[in-house]
Amino acid sequence: MLLLGATLLTTSVMGAGFIDSFRHNRPVDILAALNGYADLARNPGLLLEGLPFSLPLIAILLSHELGHYFMCLYYGIDASAPYFIPFPAPIGTFGAFIRIRAPIYSRRKLFDVAIAGPLAGFAALMPVLVAGVAMSKVIPGIANEGDLVFGAPALIKLAESVIFPGVPVADIYLHPLARAAWVGILATALNLLPIGQLDGGHILYSILGERSRILSRILVLLLIPLGLLYSWSWLLWATFLFFFGMRHPPIYDPAPLGAARVRLGWLALLILILCFTVDPVRH
Repeated sequence: MLLLGATLLTTSVMGAGFIDSFRHNRPVDILAALNGYADLARNPGLLLEGLPFSLPLIAILLSHELGHYFMCLYYGIDASAPYFIPFPAPIGTFGAFIRIRAPIYSRRKLFDVAIAGPLAGFAALMPVLVAGVAMSKVIPGIANEGDLVFGAPALIKLAESVIFPGVPVADIYLHPLARAAWVGILATALNLLPIGQLDGGHILYSILGERSRILSRILVLLLIPLGLLYSWSWLLWATFLFFFGMRHPPIYDPAPLGAARVRLGWLALLILILCFTVDPVRH
């Protein structure tokens, strides 16, 4: 609960900054948002200002982790409740996670636990995204201004094209509610990368078995050119995953997944394509 409270604090302070920038038609200013910590003692109501960003964001992250958690409960797998990771900037959190304390030796159980999180998180972020884009506004060139420029994955572009037909992506200023959905979209894309210990890696391993190990290593290497050409953050991800995230527990269950789970695997790939962007954040 302490970590959850701290994350509510950090995301609300950053959310208040997003709200203030949106209200005054200014691009996102991370330094100004950070000043909210200094203003908090004088103006506790600042936290209330940031709730339209922080509460939907926490709900999306919580939905993802509860998807894993409840699937573990269903199969009797020992797992912790969700932990949140507060961080002061730029969005107020590094996400959330659960600890699975017992090995999973069944392909079907591993698949179900892995895919339950992204599907639950995706279902939670969709209404937030639609409402947030509907509350957004058109300001020419605003999306390419400010301290941080947020990339637009296909899912956001699709929502914007429906709600703002004919308006260039660069002219749409996302409401902080849509920013919360954007964070959920980024988290979904990262988790669904078919690499190692990520949810996508578990899904791939459940489907392909040992053959997935080589494919995971190839995909890690592909993150390096993304880091060189688009965003240095991919280099950090490639390094972390290569050294700490490639191991898989052995699977002793040779039973096939079945057609329904394979179709869900293709659905997970479609969600990854909709949520992925090569340049999520640039300065």
